[in-house]
Amino acid sequence: MRLAACQLDVVFNDPQANLAVLCRELRDLAPLGVDLAVFPEAFLNGYVVSSAEEAREIALAHADEVLRRVAEVVDETKVSAIFGYLWRDGEILHNSAAMILPGGRIERYDKAHLPFLGYDRFAKPGHDLPVFETPWGRIGMLICYDLRIPEATRVLALRGADLLVLPTNWPEGAELSAKHYTVVRASENRIFVAAVNRVGTENGTRFFGHSTVSSPEGEVLGALGEDAGRLIVDLDLSLARQKNRIVIPGEYETHAFAVRQPEAYKPLNES
Repeated sequence: MRLAACQLDVVFNDPQANLAVLCRELRDLAPLGVDLAVFPEAFLNGYVVSSAEEAREIALAHADEVLRRVAEVVDETKVSAIFGYLWRDGEILHNSAAMILPGGRIERYDKAHLPFLGYDRFAKPGHDLPVFETPWGRIGMLICYDLRIPEATRVLALRGADLLVLPTNWPEGAELSAKHYTVVRASENRIFVAAVNRVGTENGTRFFGHSTVSSPEGEVLGALGEDAGRLIVDLDLSLARQKNRIVIPGEYETHAFAVRQPEAYKPLNES
């Protein structure tokens, strides 16, 4: 598959402006043979708020309508999309990522691990870690701080994910995530990880970019800097199904999942 990481700025609290950029990107990427375009966390809304009232103000009240509009462009271009958006169901706020594929298929993931930061201070956490079958392989989605919780990526890998897509809003102070956690999660689970951050400054908070795509070996297949841009990478997702690493056959082999000892991990469910 050909994946495009779209590292862009966001217009705060202007979903229509951000939606127009997303749709334009899909149309621009179609002639390049891109299968899946990935955009940052909260791409339609912005993220930096200081009160529950501000959070409710920027959250979409009619998210389904917006998703259907993206689905129309996905059908037109045949470029699938994953992007972050904030929405509300009555008074309940959500931070979600949508995956939209041709044919009107719309999947959603709700951010499960919420930092005490921006919009997430007022959102409801999700409680499921789904993996989705796609034409290219099995894809799991996490959002930003979810990556810091190793169990989340491991669950997706155990459920068969070949690729983890991570829309994120990494601000200054989160550089470890871009530099280390992406490659660690990829290599320890032997999956691909595509982390797509935003750029720009919003209400005093600066986002530093450095989107990356990492291989099951922990190799950085491509990376962006601090400016807006696109990263296009070709991936063979079947490589993520090879959980054994054989250096010297019969003498030096590692088996990522076969050597696990689930009985020893019971404290994970007791804390």
